[in-house]
Amino acid sequence: MKAVAAVVALIAVVAGGARAWKLSQDQGAGTGFVSGNGRIEAVEIDIASKLPGRLAEVLVAEGDQVEAGQVLARMDASALRAQRTEALAREQQARDAVAGAEAQVAMRRSDLAAAAALRVQRESELDAARRRLARSTVLAQAGAATLQELDDDRARVDGARATLAAAAAQIEAARAAVAAAQAQVVQGRSAVEAAVATTARIDADLRDEVLVAPRAGRVQYRVAEAGEVLGAGGKVLNMIDLKDVYMTFFVPETAAGRIALGTEVRLVLDTAPGFVVPAAVSYVASSAQFTPKSVETASERQKLMFRVKAQVDRRLLERYPDQVKAGVPGVARIRIDPARPWPAALALRGMP
Repeated sequence: MKAVAAVVALIAVVAGGARAWKLSQDQGAGTGFVSGNGRIEAVEIDIASKLPGRLAEVLVAEGDQVEAGQVLARMDASALRAQRTEALAREQQARDAVAGAEAQVAMRRSDLAAAAALRVQRESELDAARRRLARSTVLAQAGAATLQELDDDRARVDGARATLAAAAAQIEAARAAVAAAQAQVVQGRSAVEAAVATTARIDADLRDEVLVAPRAGRVQYRVAEAGEVLGAGGKVLNMIDLKDVYMTFFVPETAAGRIALGTEVRLVLDTAPGFVVPAAVSYVASSAQFTPKSVETASERQKLMFRVKAQVDRRLLERYPDQVKAGVPGVARIRIDPARPWPAALALRGMP
């Protein structure tokens, strides 16, 4: 009995696998093909304000074709323009401060040079006083000069030393003043750089107040109207890229393993069943979706479904931009057996 049960179970597993493989084949195209249902999708782009503010004007309507870089809307930038005027004034003020600090440096250097010259003079006076003292000492010892004269010459030497010390202190003070003035110059230049950076930031914000199309496409929705106050990131328009159109569909695990990137796909849309749209596989999921994480039997393994993305030929999209519609349902057929020719029903005849 156990042997009979095992045989029955084996037959059931084989029959389940065969049935699943049969279901995975596209009966409309024949063996060697697999199909999946999906909808035409396109890359959507939200045109939004970077900064909070009032929407000044919207220059496009729903359904308009726009080019990359085209101006779509403008935000009210009067407050930013006032900030820019203030920033420019601060920049000029900082530059003036730098000019004043540089003038102070020149003045302090002149004071330093004067102090250095005075020191030379005081050194000469000290040298003369010492020479006179030396002569007075000799004369006093010989009785040719009085002690008063000797004392006066000694006092002159002491006074010259003090004067020289004062001149040296003036030099140090002048050097400190030069260093302080140079620090003011550095500080002023930093203030100029900060003011320039502020102006550049405001200029960037002003450019962002003009909303442009990042790429060519079609406007789908006007989300906001002129006069509305928007927050940061507030949506103004929604557009789609007509050159980045694809269909997403699902295929069973038995077929997903045989689909490579770049595999040719033929799409047939419900709205135009007599025309075949060329596409190519641009993505195959690496893991199954909406299926159990673990499976126990071969029949359950056949239930695994993988998401596939087929990119529509860009050249065709460029030829017929007005006929591209997102959301249109259809069927995607993939040839998983390269030896099988495409049936006549899927021959490429172009688009209307």
